[in-house]
Amino acid sequence: MTHKKTAYVLYSGGLDSMLSIKLLQEQKIRVIAVHFTSTFFNNKDFCKEVAKEIGFKLIIKKLSKEYIRVVKNPKYGYGSAMNPCIDCHLHMIKKLKKIAGNNIIATGEVLNQRPFSQKLSDFKIIEREAKLENKILRPLSAKLLPETIYEKEGIVNRNKFLAIKGKIRKTQLELARKYKLKFLTPSGGCLLTDKEFARKLKDLFEYKKRVSKIDLELLKIGRHFRINKTKIIVGRNKKENLKLKKSGKFFFEVDGIGPTTILLGEKNKKSIELAAKLTLFYSDEKNVSVKYGKKLERRIKVDIPKKEEIEKYRI
Repeated sequence: MTHKKTAYVLYSGGLDSMLSIKLLQEQKIRVIAVHFTSTFFNNKDFCKEVAKEIGFKLIIKKLSKEYIRVVKNPKYGYGSAMNPCIDCHLHMIKKLKKIAGNNIIATGEVLNQRPFSQKLSDFKIIEREAKLENKILRPLSAKLLPETIYEKEGIVNRNKFLAIKGKIRKTQLELARKYKLKFLTPSGGCLLTDKEFARKLKDLFEYKKRVSKIDLELLKIGRHFRINKTKIIVGRNKKENLKLKKSGKFFFEVDGIGPTTILLGEKNKKSIELAAKLTLFYSDEKNVSVKYGKKLERRIKVDIPKKEEIEKYRI
């Protein structure tokens, strides 16, 4: 097949970006999809599988620490949780621009699908800030949007694109059946949209100026509690216990069946007692002392706390 031009598509693994790829391919545009990963989202294995099935080149790029600063201090604010959708999308578009050069830049965005980040005014903000006015092609809503330079110059045929808008995904699902596509959920598995994860992340940003990769990874596991400047994480299963043992330096356990608990921050009488109580509360063993320390070399005897008591400290 002879290709007229190359398009670099921002690809999440979701249905909308996948359909944009199909619409471009139908116009004999060579597609190179770019999938960005971070601590908060990573669908690279799924994207690799789809790229092989549909037939397009895939580039995977990991977002750096610079992206953490975007999440921490978004210029355009957050969505329903800790998801800075406009700033996040803008950050990735700027990265995509550097990769794409003078080629077509396209996304799977749908007009008014997401009230916080996919209004026409939001599209204009992203284009202006990225210095890509009329240079971001959105095939699913193209007929409802101002013409891009690619349409004006006849590189792509606007009439072969769509006029989808809003949250209803009936048209996309019909096309998915037509093309026999498998796809991820609309949120693409982004942890920043998860309310529980968002609370933990907000707490981390509040109490720690320099956030490490380990800090972020720990947000994904365990039950999290805080007493003043000290964080306590209690494992929920064997897999999490093993991860906590690798990540922590000050531990709590019981003899028998129970969680591994780690203490991060100030190690004083109150924080040690609370960590011991939490360990005992979530253990099958109740009338036992709790081992604690760097090598579990010490023991402490505490009373089993009531649920109302521990909930006061839950993040």
